[in-house]
Amino acid sequence: MTRSWRKRICGDKFVTEQFTHKVAIVGSGKVGTTFAFALQLNGLVGEIVLIDLDVQRTEGEVMDLNHAVPLTNPVHIYQGTYQDCAGAEVIVIAAGSAQRPQETRLDLFRRNTAIFKQIIPQIIQYNTEAIFLIATNPVDILSYAAQRISGLPASRVIGSGTILDTSRFRWLLGQYFSLDARNVHAYIIGEHGDSEVAVWSLANIAGMPLDQYCKSIGCSIPVEHRKNISAQVRNAAYEIISRKGATFYAVAAGLVRIVESILRNQNSVLSVSNLVPGYYDIQDVYLSLPAAIGQHGIEHILELPLDEQEKNSLQHSAHILHDILDQLEI
Repeated sequence: MTRSWRKRICGDKFVTEQFTHKVAIVGSGKVGTTFAFALQLNGLVGEIVLIDLDVQRTEGEVMDLNHAVPLTNPVHIYQGTYQDCAGAEVIVIAAGSAQRPQETRLDLFRRNTAIFKQIIPQIIQYNTEAIFLIATNPVDILSYAAQRISGLPASRVIGSGTILDTSRFRWLLGQYFSLDARNVHAYIIGEHGDSEVAVWSLANIAGMPLDQYCKSIGCSIPVEHRKNISAQVRNAAYEIISRKGATFYAVAAGLVRIVESILRNQNSVLSVSNLVPGYYDIQDVYLSLPAAIGQHGIEHILELPLDEQEKNSLQHSAHILHDILDQLEI
């Protein structure tokens, strides 16, 4: 198990302290700081460093987080520079720019890709062993960019992908059937965006396919209800942003779940953005498929037995992402 160290002054002596795990967060906006707080509450790590160009605001965030330490878990949280990425086992990148008025998605992609071209080399200068976890949108494009810019193995560059969409899907199905969503198993795959694919053919409750479950309890989930649930998942971010300006709680929880699987080597199967290994005739693009996540990053990617419509929809999603990548200089 990798361990990190720091020295602190105790009176007139230097005391070496040991922490079990270190996570670096690049970008201390709403997603980055909410993730830091969720990680603090989880008690998974002993050291969290936040890195951002806005040093003053980051210092304020760090102060606020540290004031919760006596009420949560022992953890060393501090504002740092790229040099402080050294020793981190996971580096979460949540830095980037939001879409501006009258700006196209391609404009946003270009601008955030340019930001990544500045960020990634500075991180690599101090740490080439960490697993990179990308949270910045458009996450599939930027995960691809991060892997290309860094030169790291694709297994160690992971996008948060549709882990949030999948959670929304499971929650909505749990609401529909009045069940604990943790007993509902279903995936959203493809782009984290408008072309995402709900895998209805494999959705199940306690191992029972939805149709079989419905039959056993005398209910149904008609096509129009399925379409409505899929639309609610797909449009959730728009609905939340229109009301409160941004989404950050659930994605922070998703990031913690991914980091937990890495640091504890759980090999949990999570729907994250990864470089597709030729499945479904898809090549050279990052999009979400369920993958086992462990201490080495992506241990293996699952090729789901999709029905024909789902497979076609996934290929369409990949085509959209390919069209964007063809217009970017990565």
